[in-house]
Amino acid sequence: MRIIPSSELIINADGSIFHLHLRPEQLADTVILVGDPARVGLVASNFDTYDCRVENREFHCITGWYEGKRMTVLSHGIGTDNIDIVVTELDALANIDFTTRTVKPEHKQLTMLRLGTCGGIQPDLHIGELIFSRTSIGFDGLLGFYEGRDAVCDLAMEEAFVRHTDWSDKLARPYFVDADPELFEHFKADTIEGITISAPGFYGPQGRCLRLRPADPTLNDKIESFRYPDISGKPDRRITNFEMESSALAGLSRLMGHRAATICMVIAQRVAHDAITDYAPFVKKMIKTSLDGLIRFQ
Repeated sequence: MRIIPSSELIINADGSIFHLHLRPEQLADTVILVGDPARVGLVASNFDTYDCRVENREFHCITGWYEGKRMTVLSHGIGTDNIDIVVTELDALANIDFTTRTVKPEHKQLTMLRLGTCGGIQPDLHIGELIFSRTSIGFDGLLGFYEGRDAVCDLAMEEAFVRHTDWSDKLARPYFVDADPELFEHFKADTIEGITISAPGFYGPQGRCLRLRPADPTLNDKIESFRYPDISGKPDRRITNFEMESSALAGLSRLMGHRAATICMVIAQRVAHDAITDYAPFVKKMIKTSLDGLIRFQ
């Protein structure tokens, strides 16, 4: 049995994991992930009671109870690099014995639901609508650093997209990975089914142009026009939105054996060149819909 060295699993003096500063007993089996640390309090304001509140850097956490179900809400900051930290450390809290530094013999499966914001890239997607990322496309390259990348990805869709966009060999190869199918079935009545791009930046990687021009100014047009057949017989699937985290969450969770998915609220309409900054009422509705949905799940 492999003993994980302290340089790979860093445990703080109080028994908490390095970045999140959480101890194993402080983590619930159901986790809500949000980007903005301020949104942790907004989600937790719906809780009946709190078990703990922990903050370190951009990682703010509250574990408590909502209508009889124990939940953890945790902020992850921006980007798939942060998701790599968060998901890996959550898995360690659930599945590694911190005393022996060995993997526990029985695997614990977490349910993780990320609530975020996004830009819609189809003309019929309106501000305030909720998109469930049934498939996520990683422009970030993160999953390629882990063994088993191809086993959890849709390689046929990946190849079709690379051909359609004439993907540059100077960029990381995109990967396509599905969310947990049971979470999709559970939330599909309250959301729009989506294929979501996780970009490794907010500006150039999403086709925004301020002073620097994107290397391929036609990439967003090619993304918008991409279609892929659904084997279930539905009409061709299309890419719906940009955000910055869902691919890493879906991919790492599938590799680790957890349930995970992302629901995003549209705050920018990229085709219509429209956006809002005061989207708090929409966020509150997304939070309540998700909390109530998680109560019914399992």
